[in-house]
Amino acid sequence: MLQRSSGVRPVLRAAAAAGLLAALAWPAAAQEPGNGTPASNPAATTAGADYRIGVGDVLEIAVWRNETMTRTVPVRPDGRISLPLVNDVPAAGLTPAALRDSLTQKLSAYIAEPVVSVIVREVNSFKASVVGQVRTPGRIDIVGQVTVLDAIAQAGGLTEFASRNRIVLLREERGVTRRIPIDYNRIVDGGGMDNYTLQPGDIIVVP
Repeated sequence: MLQRSSGVRPVLRAAAAAGLLAALAWPAAAQEPGNGTPASNPAATTAGADYRIGVGDVLEIAVWRNETMTRTVPVRPDGRISLPLVNDVPAAGLTPAALRDSLTQKLSAYIAEPVVSVIVREVNSFKASVVGQVRTPGRIDIVGQVTVLDAIAQAGGLTEFASRNRIVLLREERGVTRRIPIDYNRIVDGGGMDNYTLQPGDIIVVP
């Protein structure tokens, strides 16, 4: 009996020590940081981290532990969103992370250490236009990476009257319209440097 008892005690002591370590470790792993914020709070978006918000998109703005500030808002035609305290905030043209940082800075004047997340709930702004000598001119939806050649194909292709080496891509950058010359034949022949990936609001003009 003495030998059996002496063999069990070390096992019990080891189990008790393991249980104590687990009990000590659990609160540290489960608890939030000292400022009461979640352990991680990256900006989330259904459109990708590098997506730039556009007019018509629907955003969910969440402020940690502040339900009155958490809401879903559309991006207005002027490119802004409206929120309590900070009123009108520019959103169009920013990534979700950039908008999150802007809101965090503005809310810091009213809320102690605000933790903000921006989620793109609906993407309604990712459109481009193809006008001129194409078979079905108009606006097209852009899903994923769409190039100039892809957009022309979605517009039904060029007509027999199209000037293939005089196509122009109009792109607004910081309030200024940039004219980018496109040579369709060079793209087709393998010189794809002109085959730009489209951005929201781009206009392809085929004379």
